[in-house]
Amino acid sequence: MTRLKTRIVDLIEALGPLPVNEYMALCLFDPADGYYTTREPFGAAGDFITAPEISQMFGELVAVWLYEAWAAIGRPMPVTIAEIGPGRGTLMKDMLRTLSRLDPTLTNGATFALIETSPRLTEIQKQTLGATPLAIGWHQTIETLPQQPLLIVGNELFDAVPIRQYVRAGAGWRERMVGLDDEDALRFFAGAGSVDPTLLPVDAAEAPQGAIVEVAPARTALIAAIAERIARNSGAGLFLDYGHLQPGVGDTLQALRRHNHEDVLANPGEADLTSHVDFASLAAIVRAQGLDAHLSTQGNFLLGMGILERAGRLGADAGQAARDTIADAVERLAGPQAMGELFKVLAVVPRGVTIRPFTTAD
Repeated sequence: MTRLKTRIVDLIEALGPLPVNEYMALCLFDPADGYYTTREPFGAAGDFITAPEISQMFGELVAVWLYEAWAAIGRPMPVTIAEIGPGRGTLMKDMLRTLSRLDPTLTNGATFALIETSPRLTEIQKQTLGATPLAIGWHQTIETLPQQPLLIVGNELFDAVPIRQYVRAGAGWRERMVGLDDEDALRFFAGAGSVDPTLLPVDAAEAPQGAIVEVAPARTALIAAIAERIARNSGAGLFLDYGHLQPGVGDTLQALRRHNHEDVLANPGEADLTSHVDFASLAAIVRAQGLDAHLSTQGNFLLGMGILERAGRLGADAGQAARDTIADAVERLAGPQAMGELFKVLAVVPRGVTIRPFTTAD
């Protein structure tokens, strides 16, 4: 057993079963043995590859969107340009390079912020960004960001925010828990308490026995805090993640290790635990703050921002091998059989502000 698994077993024996969100939080963020606090998850040698690691084009197009968002809200200065959950810092590095080319006045006058809770990842991000004359700072939460207009990006942020799960048991729903079987092995089962049906999706009433629904109060709190900050100080936000545009019934909790899926309960602390993001619920929270929320697939977003044109420019003076690599990256990022359909995009903008590729109807 992993060291964290031993501790979780001891904790359950002492205090009883854990809700899924508490199990996820321990696995991912435990200070001593959590996945993000102890491991190097990113890249070919890690457990998964994120879009910025696939190609520089991703970060470049995100930067162009942020720049156009800044222009659309009146080019305010000072302004904070932030990334929340910045991984190895690759996306921020590509954004800084692109924004510096687009408008040095913006990059020289803006405050750049990386919002990161892991000291280990913070050090990796500092190495990635290297020495720079730009004003870059690190924060553990958005609460310590300057009170000024905010342009914020989050890529694969919400999927790792712990969720609660509820299981259909009898006439009602009960919280799904992590407990121990007769051999002290971790297993899922239905808890004792019933669940308020107003928390569940509209189609939950017709769900069969054993069906699972997911609710993410921590995600709701995070997007609400970000939206409140944008509503108060102006700005815009762009969030990209895998998930669905309509809420529904289903178990999406998964563990990823060495680029393969494994049992969620098998290796606590050594596998990435994620679940699909309910983008419709995030958009509803944003709109409740008086902002506009636009949704699309990642493929449509990148195509609308000009990924094919950017790929053509990158490949114009390159050899055949480099052009093949660029074409492969386009397919992985925007293709319907790859990330293009699975990943979705949420754009947060002040009401009435239009930024491509979104329209007022999105």
